[in-house]
Amino acid sequence: MLVMDTWQYFVHRFMHQNKFLYRHVHSQHHRLVVPYAIGALYNHPLEGLLLDTFGGAISFLVSGMTARTAVIFFCFAVIKTVDDHCGLWLPGNIFHIFFWNNSAYHDIHHQLQGTKYNYSQPFFANWDKLLGTHMAYDLLKRPEGGFEVRLKKD
Repeated sequence: MLVMDTWQYFVHRFMHQNKFLYRHVHSQHHRLVVPYAIGALYNHPLEGLLLDTFGGAISFLVSGMTARTAVIFFCFAVIKTVDDHCGLWLPGNIFHIFFWNNSAYHDIHHQLQGTKYNYSQPFFANWDKLLGTHMAYDLLKRPEGGFEVRLKKD
Protein backbone atom coordinates (compact mmCIF):
# COMPACT_ATOMS: atom_id res chain seq x y z
CA MET A 1 0.00 0.00 0.00
CA LEU A 2 2.82 2.40 0.87
CA VAL A 3 4.61 1.80 -2.45
CA MET A 4 1.45 2.35 -4.47
CA ASP A 5 0.49 5.45 -2.45
CA THR A 6 3.96 6.92 -2.91
CA TRP A 7 3.97 6.34 -6.68
CA GLN A 8 0.42 7.65 -7.11
CA TYR A 9 1.01 10.76 -5.01
CA PHE A 10 4.13 11.94 -6.83
CA VAL A 11 2.94 11.11 -10.36
CA HIS A 12 -0.51 12.61 -9.68
CA ARG A 13 1.01 15.78 -8.22
CA PHE A 14 3.46 16.05 -11.13
CA MET A 15 0.57 15.81 -13.61
CA HIS A 16 -1.03 18.80 -11.89
CA GLN A 17 2.19 20.84 -11.78
CA ASN A 18 3.33 20.16 -15.34
CA LYS A 19 1.15 22.36 -17.57
CA PHE A 20 1.59 20.15 -20.64
CA LEU A 21 0.67 16.94 -18.81
CA TYR A 22 -2.26 18.58 -17.06
CA ARG A 23 -3.67 20.18 -20.20
CA HIS A 24 -3.22 17.18 -22.51
CA VAL A 25 -3.48 14.21 -20.16
CA HIS A 26 -4.81 14.64 -16.60
CA SER A 27 -7.42 17.33 -17.30
CA GLN A 28 -9.52 14.66 -19.03
CA HIS A 29 -10.15 13.11 -15.60
CA HIS A 30 -11.03 16.52 -14.10
CA ARG A 31 -13.57 17.33 -16.81
CA LEU A 32 -16.05 15.35 -14.78
CA VAL A 33 -17.77 18.08 -12.78
CA VAL A 34 -20.00 15.82 -10.71
CA PRO A 35 -18.13 12.94 -9.04
CA TYR A 36 -19.40 9.47 -9.81
CA ALA A 37 -17.89 6.07 -9.17
CA ILE A 38 -16.83 5.01 -12.66
CA GLY A 39 -15.30 8.47 -13.17
CA ALA A 40 -12.38 7.10 -11.16
CA LEU A 41 -11.36 5.15 -14.25
CA TYR A 42 -12.17 7.92 -16.74
CA ASN A 43 -8.75 9.10 -17.83
CA HIS A 44 -6.35 9.50 -20.71
CA PRO A 45 -4.60 6.24 -21.76
CA LEU A 46 -1.20 7.73 -20.87
CA GLU A 47 -2.47 8.53 -17.37
CA GLY A 48 -3.72 4.97 -17.00
CA LEU A 49 -0.31 3.69 -18.06
CA LEU A 50 1.66 6.04 -15.76
CA LEU A 51 -0.50 5.87 -12.65
CA ASP A 52 -2.16 2.49 -12.74
CA THR A 53 -0.03 0.14 -14.84
CA PHE A 54 3.42 1.37 -13.81
CA GLY A 55 2.26 2.01 -10.24
CA GLY A 56 0.85 -1.50 -10.03
CA ALA A 57 3.94 -3.09 -11.56
CA ILE A 58 6.29 -1.24 -9.23
CA SER A 59 4.13 -2.10 -6.20
CA PHE A 60 4.11 -5.76 -7.23
CA LEU A 61 7.86 -5.94 -7.85
CA VAL A 62 8.99 -3.98 -4.78
CA SER A 63 6.67 -5.72 -2.32
CA GLY A 64 7.43 -9.25 -3.46
CA MET A 65 3.77 -10.25 -3.19
CA THR A 66 2.64 -13.46 -4.86
CA ALA A 67 0.50 -13.38 -8.00
CA ARG A 68 -2.55 -14.47 -5.99
CA THR A 69 -1.99 -11.74 -3.40
CA ALA A 70 -1.48 -9.21 -6.20
CA VAL A 71 -4.84 -10.06 -7.78
CA ILE A 72 -6.61 -9.57 -4.44
CA PHE A 73 -4.67 -6.39 -3.66
CA PHE A 74 -5.28 -4.76 -7.05
CA CYS A 75 -8.98 -5.66 -7.02
CA PHE A 76 -9.19 -4.05 -3.58
CA ALA A 77 -7.31 -0.96 -4.84
CA VAL A 78 -9.70 -0.55 -7.79
CA ILE A 79 -12.77 -0.92 -5.57
CA LYS A 80 -11.30 1.63 -3.13
CA THR A 81 -10.54 4.09 -5.96
CA VAL A 82 -14.05 3.73 -7.38
CA ASP A 83 -15.50 4.32 -3.90
CA ASP A 84 -13.32 7.44 -3.47
CA HIS A 85 -14.84 8.92 -6.62
CA CYS A 86 -18.48 8.03 -5.92
CA GLY A 87 -19.29 11.40 -4.35
CA LEU A 88 -21.32 9.76 -1.59
CA TRP A 89 -20.76 9.54 2.14
CA LEU A 90 -22.58 6.32 2.96
CA PRO A 91 -23.20 5.32 6.60
CA GLY A 92 -21.21 2.27 7.62
CA ASN A 93 -18.89 2.43 4.61
CA ILE A 94 -15.94 0.31 5.71
CA PHE A 95 -13.51 2.40 3.64
CA HIS A 96 -14.47 5.52 5.61
CA ILE A 97 -13.80 3.70 8.87
CA PHE A 98 -10.28 2.51 7.99
CA PHE A 99 -8.98 5.21 5.62
CA TRP A 100 -8.74 9.00 6.02
CA ASN A 101 -8.44 9.20 2.25
CA ASN A 102 -12.06 8.59 1.28
CA SER A 103 -14.80 9.98 -0.96
CA ALA A 104 -15.04 13.27 0.98
CA TYR A 105 -11.25 13.71 1.00
CA HIS A 106 -10.95 13.14 -2.74
CA ASP A 107 -14.05 15.22 -3.50
CA ILE A 108 -12.12 18.27 -2.22
CA HIS A 109 -9.43 17.55 -4.83
CA HIS A 110 -12.05 17.69 -7.58
CA GLN A 111 -13.48 21.03 -6.40
CA LEU A 112 -12.10 24.15 -8.09
CA GLN A 113 -10.36 25.46 -4.94
CA GLY A 114 -8.95 22.01 -4.13
CA THR A 115 -7.22 20.95 -7.35
CA LYS A 116 -3.78 21.76 -5.92
CA TYR A 117 -4.49 19.75 -2.77
CA ASN A 118 -5.34 16.22 -1.64
CA TYR A 119 -3.33 14.38 -4.30
CA SER A 120 -2.99 11.25 -2.18
CA GLN A 121 -4.66 8.12 -3.47
CA PRO A 122 -5.85 5.45 -3.04
CA PHE A 123 -5.22 4.53 0.62
CA PHE A 124 -3.61 7.05 2.95
CA ALA A 125 -3.19 10.84 3.14
CA ASN A 126 0.33 10.77 4.59
CA TRP A 127 2.12 12.40 1.65
CA ASP A 128 -0.35 15.30 1.55
CA LYS A 129 0.14 15.90 5.27
CA LEU A 130 3.94 15.63 5.09
CA LEU A 131 4.36 17.83 2.00
CA GLY A 132 1.81 20.56 2.72
CA THR A 133 -0.81 19.62 0.13
CA HIS A 134 -3.44 18.50 2.63
CA MET A 135 -6.68 20.51 2.63
CA ALA A 136 -9.01 19.89 5.55
CA TYR A 137 -12.78 19.74 5.18
CA ASP A 138 -16.00 19.56 7.14
CA LEU A 139 -18.96 17.32 6.45
CA LEU A 140 -22.14 19.36 6.82
CA LYS A 141 -25.48 17.62 7.18
CA ARG A 142 -28.00 18.83 4.61
CA PRO A 143 -31.57 19.56 5.78
CA GLU A 144 -32.93 17.52 2.86
CA GLY A 145 -30.66 14.58 3.75
CA GLY A 146 -27.12 13.55 3.05
CA PHE A 147 -23.91 15.50 3.55
CA GLU A 148 -22.02 18.27 1.82
CA VAL A 149 -18.23 18.54 1.80
CA ARG A 150 -16.94 22.05 2.57
CA LEU A 151 -13.40 23.33 2.74
CA LYS A 152 -12.40 24.29 6.28
CA LYS A 153 -12.00 28.00 6.78
CA ASP A 154 -8.51 29.00 7.95
